Amino acid sequence: MAQATSVQPGFGLGAFAKADDLKKRLLFTVGALIIYRLGTFIPIPGIDPVALSDVFSQQSTGILGMFDMFSGGALGRMTIFALNIMPYITASIIMQLMTAIVPSLEAMKKDGEAGRKQINQYTRYLTVLLATVQGYGIAVALEAAGGVVTDPGLFFRVTTVITLVGGTLFLMWLGEQITARGVGNGISLIIFSGIIAEVPSALAGTLELGRTGALSALLIVGVFVMAVAVIAFIVFIERSLRKVLIQYPKRQHGNKVFGGEAQHLPLKINVPGVIPPIFASSLLLMPISIINLTGSQSGGADWLVALNAMLGRGQPLYLAIYIGLIVFFAFFYTAIVFNPSDTAENLRRNGGYVPGIRPGQATADYLDYVLTRLTVLGAAYLSAVCILPEILISQYALPFYFGGTSLLIVVTVTLDTVSQIQSHLMAHQYEGLIKKSRLKGRRG
Repeated sequence: MAQATSVQPGFGLGAFAKADDLKKRLLFTVGALIIYRLGTFIPIPGIDPVALSDVFSQQSTGILGMFDMFSGGALGRMTIFALNIMPYITASIIMQLMTAIVPSLEAMKKDGEAGRKQINQYTRYLTVLLATVQGYGIAVALEAAGGVVTDPGLFFRVTTVITLVGGTLFLMWLGEQITARGVGNGISLIIFSGIIAEVPSALAGTLELGRTGALSALLIVGVFVMAVAVIAFIVFIERSLRKVLIQYPKRQHGNKVFGGEAQHLPLKINVPGVIPPIFASSLLLMPISIINLTGSQSGGADWLVALNAMLGRGQPLYLAIYIGLIVFFAFFYTAIVFNPSDTAENLRRNGGYVPGIRPGQATADYLDYVLTRLTVLGAAYLSAVCILPEILISQYALPFYFGGTSLLIVVTVTLDTVSQIQSHLMAHQYEGLIKKSRLKGRRG
């Protein structure tokens, strides 16, 4: 036993220098994100940037500003990646909902790898449809803004739709490539890099407001302290686990006794991670983003202007819808990623049981009870982290990048990426130990 515990992989610079595969993956990830950032500065053709900046500055305090945050400023600059990856996320939400409702899709999901590939293909088709609709809506909205489009007409609409749909499909492909050939989840990293890239300018803008006297120095310090406290709270919750004790019976083969040990089934407090806020934001942004662009520009559309005001940052309707969507997707996604019945069945097959709970359905009911309580805590945690900073910051017109949603995405994606890097390092070091033991065996 002492021999088994004496060899523990380290994660120093020496271990990283020897992990060639990990370095290739990191370089690929960084290169892909650089390509994404370059695309956020390539404007779609036929746009007057000065007029666009004037129009967008009047609209950027509501949901449109949050959409611009997720796109890394691409929407405000109206670039080829203005739609970002949001149509793909929305399509994924719809397909997951349909999988839980439509029996044929549910059977396809249980069909293994082939079924998963078919569902992914349907998701891509739906992404094209949603991006086309949103792209056409943006083209019409830009023409209605007045002075933004240099040559309005059918040609501008067609080129805008093709450009925006192509940008979304490229980001969808790029995210899949990062997941397969890089480190971390590609879709999450794209959103993460967009937020991180705009933080320096947001920080500089906040300090400039303090220098001119628009914001007090005490308020700025308070916001930074709040951001640090939120980050610490997120790290604490994301690292917290509820360990369910699993006991395995003793088995005797000949003169030897095996088993009898106790293990733990770790359950995170926040099982779905950052998915609920991203999904909630995506659904909230999809129909309203176009309305916000056209509401104050189109004559006679007073109800659009009123809706834009009601869905402004910190408004009760916006907060209520946002919390409702976060809670819904917290429970929905938890049910997708963890099935108590399957877990109870696997434990029964392997002889494991929860002390005091009968194997089978009773164990499934117990795990479902524990998971439901954890999900309630997780949903409350996500809602508090995403909403409370939004209420405070909305009162002082500070950038979205100091809000709870952006901090949650940044911290969660960072923790997940670091965890995957450590897994690659551990796998590399264990491979090295196996090779050394084989060489010693041959020499012996």
